[in-house]
This record gives sequence, structure tokens and C-alpha cells, in this order.
Amino acid sequence: MSIDHPTPTFNALSIVARDMGATTGFYRLCGLELPDDAADQPHIEARVGDVRIMFDTVAVVESFTPGWRPPSGGHRMALAFECASPDAVDATHARLVAAGHRSSVEPFDAVWGQRYAVVLDPDDNPVDFYCPLG
Repeated sequence: MSIDHPTPTFNALSIVARDMGATTGFYRLCGLELPDDAADQPHIEARVGDVRIMFDTVAVVESFTPGWRPPSGGHRMALAFECASPDAVDATHARLVAAGHRSSVEPFDAVWGQRYAVVLDPDDNPVDFYCPLG
């Protein structure tokens, strides 16, 4: 006899932060609403629709994953933020770079029909900004 198990529901994404203050400052500039005292916390969360974005310090992750090491050799996932217009992609990119964050891909009109740009967060995770063209 088999037991019927419901399918899991995706509802959270976890990001490991070397420097919680730098990381939360970056994501505030991206539009996430984060607690005022986020820089001093080992774990915080932001809700985007039905999804929680969770931020943990390295110490928190090491507490339940002995031997944890940051990934190397490139990324396998990136966050993406849809902007209201192509000009908003450019403005968001410029605001983040002016705040000291590194551009990975300057804004451009992509062949797949989007205005597109990428900025690296403080932990070198790529964060995409895009808007459909026309």
C-alpha cells in the first residue's frame, strides 16, 4: 500500500552573506523591504509574493553544515528583477554601480527581446535586471 504524499511547494530561496550589512544594503537598493536592524542579524527574511528570500551569515550556515565552503568556479543560479521599463533597467544598474557594486553586464538590448543588465551582489552572485522591449 502506498502513501500519497503531496508535491512540495517552492516558497523560499536562501542566500549566504559574508557581510550581512553589505548584502542587505545591496538588496534594499534592488527594492527588497528588509528589517531596519538587518545588518546586525544572523538571519533575516524578505517576502516577495509567496516566496521568502532568506539571508544567513556564514556562521549560521556553518552551524548546521560542518565544513561548508563558498562555491567557486562560477554561478549556477542568479536572481532576476523585472523593471518597469528599459530606462528603469539602466537607472537601476547605474544606481547600484554608483553605490559601489560591480557591473557584470552593462545594459544592452538583448536578442531575446529584453533590455538586460547584470550587477554582482557583495558575495559575487549575479543579479539580473530586465524589461521586455516594446
